[in-house]
Amino acid sequence: MSNFVVNGLLQSRNPLLTFRRFRGKINIQRPRPPHYERARVLEIIKPYYKKPEFNAPCIEAEQTLKSKRVDNPYETIIAREARNWFEHSQLVALLHVNSIRQEDMFKVQVALHRHNVSVKVYGKSIMRKAVADTRFEAIMPLFEAKTAILFSPEAAKIKQVLSVLKKTPQLVLMGGIVEGKLLSKNEFTAYATMPDITTVRAQFAAVLDSAGGKIVSDLQCHQSQLVNMLDAYAKIDSRTEETGSVSDAAGEKVDS
Repeated sequence: MSNFVVNGLLQSRNPLLTFRRFRGKINIQRPRPPHYERARVLEIIKPYYKKPEFNAPCIEAEQTLKSKRVDNPYETIIAREARNWFEHSQLVALLHVNSIRQEDMFKVQVALHRHNVSVKVYGKSIMRKAVADTRFEAIMPLFEAKTAILFSPEAAKIKQVLSVLKKTPQLVLMGGIVEGKLLSKNEFTAYATMPDITTVRAQFAAVLDSAGGKIVSDLQCHQSQLVNMLDAYAKIDSRTEETGSVSDAAGEKVDS
């Protein structure tokens, strides 16, 4: 009895069920049409897409997008701030930002802040609003990629800026604005080798003094030469008179 219970009732048996397709393979390219009710539902829920007008010019489409674009008031405020930086800074450096860690970027900002140089990064749309219809509009092509801007109220800080950028190869100098004049990279580095305005003024004053002294010496040249020649002739005449008197005195002694 126990064997019957164990073998007959408690023993697990696999189901004798098999699944089989009776209609062969499914044709994906030519599927079988669905049932009428299903086809009607599928036709109702089918999405409708508006066909694009391929004959419409791209310029009109771009103009319509610009007209629909909403002005962001926050971008206007940031653009006003950026324009203020440009107008009140004697030194502006434009840098292309390559891949750099935020930690290294923070170290660069700290090193420049010690020299009273501020680092700013603005987007293209903000810069377009900031420099539109100004004398700085020529720098807009430099903002196609990520660009950092350095601002300083003193143009003499250009040497410190170049020394910091020399230690950071991830920041590439593209150009700058010094005292309202747009400079290329070579002109920007050449400006750093020039002395400060005080030294240049001292050199210019020395040149003016030397030019005035030269003019005075040139005007007095002929007079001094004439005086020197007269002095030389006078000395020669005095010497001839002395030699003549001595010879006469010697002749009188010989006659006596």
